[in-house]
Amino acid sequence: MGCLSRFEVEDMNEKEGERAVRIARQTIEAEAKDDDPGQIDAPGSFREKRGVFVTIHTFPDMALRGCIGYPEPVFSLGKALVKAAQGACHDPRFPYLRAQELASIVVEVSILTPPEEIKAEDRKKLPAMVKVGQDGLILERGYFRGLLLPQVATEWDWDSETFLAETCVKAGLTPDCWLDKSSKVYKFQAEIFAEAEPRGKIGRKTIE
Repeated sequence: MGCLSRFEVEDMNEKEGERAVRIARQTIEAEAKDDDPGQIDAPGSFREKRGVFVTIHTFPDMALRGCIGYPEPVFSLGKALVKAAQGACHDPRFPYLRAQELASIVVEVSILTPPEEIKAEDRKKLPAMVKVGQDGLILERGYFRGLLLPQVATEWDWDSETFLAETCVKAGLTPDCWLDKSSKVYKFQAEIFAEAEPRGKIGRKTIE
């Protein structure tokens, strides 16, 4: 996939994480109102290319309302945040986000390490190479591709084998396709920052 090693990516500090969520919120607010987001105030570190996902949840029930992102570092973090936030407002699984919903949603940003392929001659060993609560997964087979963020496995209380199976399903394939050597499996990690309440305090989110 032509990506840098995850060890070359620096961690985000708390101020950068907060700024990322504020950029996503600013963009979402503008997009839902069909407005221009205006000037995006981003630190210099946001010029580095990073993968990122922006997730919108309803509040307080925390139902998924939209989630769009870019797993590979093809855009600067600032640009990726804006594009992902705009996309999350138009997630094809849901109706377009409306302005009247803005006061009852919370915004979450996941900043990713570059994906690394998990290689195992014996495919049955793959589950042991996936750390639930730490790794996110991407599965590719031909034109099919599915991605699940690290927090999804813990939210649904999946073990690593179920996580692999659900990533196959997300790709539109059978749950056992990870056993096929023609399927490529990648893992990545994420730093997650989120609003505690709509337009409220922002903090680092720990995957339980």
